[in-house]
Amino acid sequence: MLLVRSVLFNIAFYTNLIVRMIVLSPIYFLMPRKAAYRIPKAWAASCNWLMAKIVGATFEIEGLENVPEGGCIFAPKHQSAWDTVALLPWQRDPVYILKRELMWIPLFGWYAAKQKMIPVNRGARGKVMVDVMNRTKEEMANNRQLIIYPEGTRRPPGAEPQYRYGIARIYRDVEVPVVPVVAHWGLFWGRRKLIKYPGHFKVRILPPIAPGMDPDAFYAHLVETLERESDKLLVETVAANPHLPLPPSAVKRLAELKGQTAAQVR
Repeated sequence: MLLVRSVLFNIAFYTNLIVRMIVLSPIYFLMPRKAAYRIPKAWAASCNWLMAKIVGATFEIEGLENVPEGGCIFAPKHQSAWDTVALLPWQRDPVYILKRELMWIPLFGWYAAKQKMIPVNRGARGKVMVDVMNRTKEEMANNRQLIIYPEGTRRPPGAEPQYRYGIARIYRDVEVPVVPVVAHWGLFWGRRKLIKYPGHFKVRILPPIAPGMDPDAFYAHLVETLERESDKLLVETVAANPHLPLPPSAVKRLAELKGQTAAQVR
């Protein structure tokens, strides 16, 4: 049944995406930018609904009160394709820094351009990066929420972290709060995995880190906060979903955490 449900979900997911783009694109491109955002947000909500109804995977969000009113940076742990869209319905006006190649994809790139996403050539230096930072500052001044994955790419649950320093430079330059976010999406929708698993889990939005810290101190604090809270939530998520087959990275990390707890008791 897991295979059948996963295949049905994949069919429904891509059909939902294609039909919405074909039917709603004319409306989307005629609407003002902020009003048009309701269309991708509704699509994201429908993806969550499909996961709940077909796969049986649901989540709840803790800490929405921690999101500042003005411009800020969301810094989530990144494990799955799901976490790139799942929180969109709760985000007021999010903006992403994207690989410029994504902007060349028909329809997707046009949608992203309308929402003023920020393209970047990852190999660029100098003036190009100055232009990217200036664009970022402009969007933050408009009270938008910049989404940055501090590890840069998807990592399996419990995997040894590989953070990049770029978020510290952006934090220093844009001078807005950074909101850490942890969840274990990858236990239910793994990277490049066909099978999706049922269950219920929490997304935890943590208190924001205020602007003004030394970039090195901020970076160390962010990494320590994300890893500590991710470990706590991994233990909770696995305990609440004992049926889940765990990836080796999660099994290893849980054993390490159990060993640390036993050592503290002694």
